[in-house]
Amino acid sequence: MRRVASGTMVLAAAAALTACAPQPAAPQKPAAPQKDYLVFYAAGRHAEAVDAVERAGGTTVGEDARLGYLLARGAGGGFAEGVGADQAIVGVSADRRIGFATARQGTHDAARQQRPAAFPDASSFTKSTAEPLAGRQWNMRMIGANRANTTVPGTKKVLVGVVDTGVDGKHPDIAPNFNRELSRNFVTDRPKDERGETLDGPCEAEGCKDPADVDDDGHGTHVASTIASPINGIGIAGVAPGVQIVNLRAGQDSGFFFLKPSLDALAYAADIGVDVVNMSYYVDPWLFNCTANAADTKKQQLEQQAVITGMQRALDYARKKGVTLISALGNGGTDLGHPKVDDQSPGYPKGDEKEREIDNSCVNVPAESGGVISVSAVGPSGRKAIYSDYGVEQTDLAAPGGDILDGQGAKADRGILAAAPEHVLRASGRIDAKGDPKGADVVKDCKDGRCSYYQFLEGTSMASPHATGVAAILISRFGKPGEGGLHLDPATTERLLYKTATQKACPTPRRYVYKIYNKTETHECEGDKADNGFYGHGIVDAWKAATTEP
Repeated sequence: MRRVASGTMVLAAAAALTACAPQPAAPQKPAAPQKDYLVFYAAGRHAEAVDAVERAGGTTVGEDARLGYLLARGAGGGFAEGVGADQAIVGVSADRRIGFATARQGTHDAARQQRPAAFPDASSFTKSTAEPLAGRQWNMRMIGANRANTTVPGTKKVLVGVVDTGVDGKHPDIAPNFNRELSRNFVTDRPKDERGETLDGPCEAEGCKDPADVDDDGHGTHVASTIASPINGIGIAGVAPGVQIVNLRAGQDSGFFFLKPSLDALAYAADIGVDVVNMSYYVDPWLFNCTANAADTKKQQLEQQAVITGMQRALDYARKKGVTLISALGNGGTDLGHPKVDDQSPGYPKGDEKEREIDNSCVNVPAESGGVISVSAVGPSGRKAIYSDYGVEQTDLAAPGGDILDGQGAKADRGILAAAPEHVLRASGRIDAKGDPKGADVVKDCKDGRCSYYQFLEGTSMASPHATGVAAILISRFGKPGEGGLHLDPATTERLLYKTATQKACPTPRRYVYKIYNKTETHECEGDKADNGFYGHGIVDAWKAATTEP
């Protein structure tokens, strides 16, 4: 714009021209972004729920009548509270990440723990005439799986679903038992989170949706391998090396989980005749889900109600269709029967965490959901691992999960050895350019010029698949012909799991003291030998499952 000299005549003329000129329109306020929500409604109130979505200014874009929810799209921060105010609605959650896998690298926090020298070093290698790396599988010897899999390896008629970050279906020690036809990926990778921070990283596949035989995290592959790596002269053998693995991917590359993929995975498993599913993850952004905590906003309360309600409906749907449900208990070292403070929620987006007082009415999902068999972790000596959650009401079974410091010094091989995707190990710097391991936590096994990789991990994520494998043995023995192959009522599978477990009493004294550097941490075990907070009904036993009569 060209400047003009000042003067009353010029100013007056300018004012007149301005008055005659059309005035620019007032700037429009940008429309609030649209978001997708899962809106759970009470039984028989579908139509009212649709109306509630419309009154709140949203639209219904999908639904799942099996689990009683609408997929709604709404704008503005008040949509969730608006639709949730209707009496027909029992929970509302944004369709975003709500979970995290419960695995621990053998070199993470546990490396700071110090163990009394009195505990035996149960992780020393033993020679074996079985699979090449069987000597490193102290976990299989602990539960008698090394004997059981030569007697009852399981049958291909048994389908085991792995609800996780995916399964590397091309891994040489998984491929023979991997059912590619039935496997599904229910997630789309998200390069960044809601705030622009890296979440999954660059997409590897078109449309950011990986094939159903890919695992870019490694967690799900490790779980699947523990359950059913075959006896094929390569690497290791799983607990039930003869059954089939079905990938039910519900986790992101980053290890996080969203609600809708978790629901979809469970419902799909039920519909195709899967016999048992392993869920080695916990649901968040709320570590503990409370229905009416005074420290939470109404929107946050609705989200937690949605997590509890939605997952329970999916679990119930699967169980009624014959799916045995097994979950990792969690790695917080917390007595789930007496929680007091949650300072890790909401864990997404990062930085939103706050401290709030909680009690036993707040639950960890799915470990504390109804109908789920939850598994704590033990180390090579058989004691509960320090990281493992526990609780007399929450712990149903125990299984080897690994504990790198359960003995003299720290050793990676006190974790659980199972298959690992080569590309994940390369990306994380665990193997060099030549393909050789950089540390004791990774093992390489080669046959006929082809090499496969394995990794020691610890966590209740590693304990749960042992129980899942034992369940697969029981279903192989006692299941009757049904959809998908064999069928065994989940209540019967549960009863037999408890019956064949090796009971283990609480330590004496019950207040067990773990030493961590110069500090101590005390966990108190409640209950009797038949059912207690550390070990539940006992440590799973594959040999008894393979030989005991019902």
